[in-house]
Amino acid sequence: MIRGHRSAPGLIVFTALIFFAMLGRTGSAQVVVDVTEGVFDPVPVAIVDFVGDSDSASQYGRDIAAVITANLGRSGIFAPIDAAAFIQSSADLPDNVRFADWRIINAQVLVAGRVQLLADGRLNVEFRLWDVVAESQLIGFAYAAEPESWRRIAHQISDAVYSRVTGDDGYFDTRIVYIAESGPANARVKRLAIMDQDGENHRYLTGGETLVLTPRFSPSTQEITYLSYLNNQPRVYLFNIDTGRQELLGDFPGMTFAPRFSPDGNRVIFSFAENGNSDLYVLDLRTRQRTRLTNDPGIDTGGSFSPDGSEIVFESDRGGSQQLYVMSASGSNVRRISFGEGRYASPVWSPRGDLIAFTKILGGRFFIGVMRTDGSGERLLAEGFNVEGPTWAPNGRVLMYFSTTPSGAGSVSRLFAVDLTTGQSWSVPTPIGGSDPAWSPLLP
Repeated sequence: MIRGHRSAPGLIVFTALIFFAMLGRTGSAQVVVDVTEGVFDPVPVAIVDFVGDSDSASQYGRDIAAVITANLGRSGIFAPIDAAAFIQSSADLPDNVRFADWRIINAQVLVAGRVQLLADGRLNVEFRLWDVVAESQLIGFAYAAEPESWRRIAHQISDAVYSRVTGDDGYFDTRIVYIAESGPANARVKRLAIMDQDGENHRYLTGGETLVLTPRFSPSTQEITYLSYLNNQPRVYLFNIDTGRQELLGDFPGMTFAPRFSPDGNRVIFSFAENGNSDLYVLDLRTRQRTRLTNDPGIDTGGSFSPDGSEIVFESDRGGSQQLYVMSASGSNVRRISFGEGRYASPVWSPRGDLIAFTKILGGRFFIGVMRTDGSGERLLAEGFNVEGPTWAPNGRVLMYFSTTPSGAGSVSRLFAVDLTTGQSWSVPTPIGGSDPAWSPLLP
């Protein structure tokens, strides 16, 4: 798809698609990955430093290759081959591939490219992906952008490789919004922060003057909804990332919390607590009309829409303990779906529609898990002193969450991610403590 996009205020990046001539046989790709749960052998991939037409372009080429290597390697789906094993030099690529040299080192796919600094100051990056076994080119793209956008180009190339090999959309050209935590436990400062999915390009969105919690991305715009204790009043707010504009989500007499957007971005589901009771409401952002969805003496919270917007999963203690329930988007046809041991919380519907992620509390331990939408097939992915707050990558294959561990007289929270296919997990770097992550959709 050819499109222009804004990667930061005032910066427009243009991408263009180029179909290069196929090398060797032109049949369909031989490298196919079935990304389902089970025994998994990662795909050996050779990622060569991109060739530059100058010293500065060559440095960009090395940096781009390093980011692609880190992205693909973290997932566990790919196994990047050490560059020390390469036989053919990058100087011969990307135009002349000696496939036998790459088969000797067991590479199944090969990534290489070229970087040029254009006369207008922009960076032009070409890349190609080859199936080494079939001796054929799978894809080829070119990107023209401002030099400061080189990291985003690397993420887009990573997505292209991931998608072509696995058949699923990538998730590397995305951002994470989260709560940055600092200070002692009795005076913790919590700021809204945003960064790329790999922890780079970090910046704070709020100054820490007021407590902020549970940020959530809109699936359709660069907007966030979150809870803030402005003037000690817990209220749900909307925040526009590009403009920095904040606005109150309705004026309710009691406490509003746990907001989350609908799949079309036009509504926000949230909890409203009044007189010791908490129920779920939905607010139409266009008309500002609110609709009550639950009316139960229990605590109903944590609502999350299915990808088609027809159903909602939520947590409730209406049955005597904290469990997960699913209902229609109108609030009808409520049924319980969690029946395992322990308590269940913070459900989030997968963007693929096939799974629901959750936090489970059992025997004083916390778990991050997934289950099918009818409650079957429960699978626990992470365990800790306190792990919670799962959020899905836009392709529904990776979960991010936060883990809190004791530290001296207080505690420290950090972000982690886990790939559902491979089970591989990794720490997501943040400058200070981090909690309550929320994954953006792919950037426009």
